[in-house]
Amino acid sequence: MKGIKVWLLGAMLLPGMALAEEIGEVSTVFKWMGPNDKIVVEAFDDPKVEGVTCYLSRAKTGGVKGGLGLAEDRAEASIACRQVGAIRFSGELKEGEEVFRERTSLVFKTMQVVRFYDRKRNTLVYLVYSDRVIEGSPQNAVTAIPILPWPEKP
Repeated sequence: MKGIKVWLLGAMLLPGMALAEEIGEVSTVFKWMGPNDKIVVEAFDDPKVEGVTCYLSRAKTGGVKGGLGLAEDRAEASIACRQVGAIRFSGELKEGEEVFRERTSLVFKTMQVVRFYDRKRNTLVYLVYSDRVIEGSPQNAVTAIPILPWPEKP
């Protein structure tokens, strides 16, 4: 089932967007019918910045609607991005460029991660937020990675 979710997610992504890998989950609310409400932890690599991995945690609504993909997930999300290797840019970075997007309701709501490059401090900044066609949410989280030299393997 997990492989099917990854394929479906990949099919909905725009070219150049990251693909998330589920790292783990914890149940938060027991549901008699359908899956439980849970918090999911996912990881993705920045498609234009080699050496950076971002970790997202977010709520997923369960129950019958959640199991069928009809429920709307909450807007809250948390992000932590880390340097995991030598940082190399593959192409020009655009300010506020979307690097990850995932649907959080059947049609109207998405969660996305955008990247900024703070040249003055030589730091990459990632912002996660949720929006809705009619009305977005001010809920957001930010993380920053100072670009540091990475030791070469012996």
